[in-house]
Amino acid sequence: MRRSVGLTVLAAALAVVVSSCGSGVIDKSTDGVAPAEATGTLRVLLPSFPPSNEGRQQFQKVVDDFHKAYPKMKVEPDFATYNNLNEKMSTSIAAGIPYDVMVTGVGWIQPFASKRIFADLGEFGLTPDVIREKSLAALIPAVTYDGKMYGYPLLADTRAVALRKSAFIEAGLDPEKPPTSLAEIKIAAEKLTKRDKGGNITRSGFDLASATGFRQSFTTFLASTGKPLYVGGEPNFDNKEGLDTLLWIKSMINNVQPYGQVNAAQQPLVYSGEAAMGIVGGAVDCSTGGKGIGQKTCDDLKFFRFNSGKEIEYMGGDLASIGSRSRHKQAAWAFIQSMTQPTTLDAMAKLNKKLPAYKDAVNSPQAKSNPLSKFVAEGLDKAANENEVPPNWLEMRGNFDIQLTQAVLGQKDPATVLHNLAGQSR
Repeated sequence: MRRSVGLTVLAAALAVVVSSCGSGVIDKSTDGVAPAEATGTLRVLLPSFPPSNEGRQQFQKVVDDFHKAYPKMKVEPDFATYNNLNEKMSTSIAAGIPYDVMVTGVGWIQPFASKRIFADLGEFGLTPDVIREKSLAALIPAVTYDGKMYGYPLLADTRAVALRKSAFIEAGLDPEKPPTSLAEIKIAAEKLTKRDKGGNITRSGFDLASATGFRQSFTTFLASTGKPLYVGGEPNFDNKEGLDTLLWIKSMINNVQPYGQVNAAQQPLVYSGEAAMGIVGGAVDCSTGGKGIGQKTCDDLKFFRFNSGKEIEYMGGDLASIGSRSRHKQAAWAFIQSMTQPTTLDAMAKLNKKLPAYKDAVNSPQAKSNPLSKFVAEGLDKAANENEVPPNWLEMRGNFDIQLTQAVLGQKDPATVLHNLAGQSR
């Protein structure tokens, strides 16, 4: 999940860029200087290496590779998480000490590029064709703003759907023929839902994975009808498909799953058996003990994708950008190239339980390490997400969750909510 950046960050960012001033100390530019002679400090902000011993060791390997070309430059890492990434970016902008390399996620590029916080990577030869050739074409819209490229994909964060075979068989359903359309899923979920004598749900028929809000699940379900949430920054959900999708979610909550349902382990409910079907991430640990769910449970799982006219799997990702105010843009690009070495992406994928965003990800060590990663890697050509979002998306994200939840809970009219959100997106 990604948290919203909010008005304060964007306002601060715009003010700093427009005024072109700041109180921080900035290195002398190394652009145009021979890499072997360049000096200064490259500041890197990234949530892609956990602040653990293993995470730091893997990051040091990137630094070592970068130092082959830039031996005299220092690298100053800031191991952020997606929970504090916003704050760190805001603080650096306000202090006038910009990061040279920043790693963010899907939905972040357009807002920051529109505020001139990120540099156009076209000057380094990055084009859509380059990403198609070397990376994942599905992430091209996520790194594009106004026809220009502002990010390079590092990792793919995918979602699939899982069912418990034993639950299907118990309910008289065929686990080898899973429901894929929204209509089919609802019928099956209602059969799979268990209740006690008081009518309380004791096993959910479908886990919508929406405890923190309905934005991402709405985006996923809508995409399976063939409608991406946005097209070229314009809203694409204030229509029949959008309304039908929202009404479907509304018909599921407190019918096949209690609103806000989570478990203590914060794992997909289908793993614990608290749900018979549900949305899952991009990797599963089949080991016994620790955080593993055990081989027996893994053997009882079948993975599939949504298809209400278009087969899709949701894909987020980690995207590397260069700060527009960096004094070391050439070095920053070299650092991104070091991060995109296949062995580095493999290490990052393992650390984050994601897929490396390179062309042959289906044959990556991560894809071969567990059945779920293998499944989602085989469907990367079916990836979908919010698409190319509008510049105010980071302000809109939280509002999306709030208003969709109000519609699902019957507090607001669903059609009115979608119309209002579309208006706020422009």
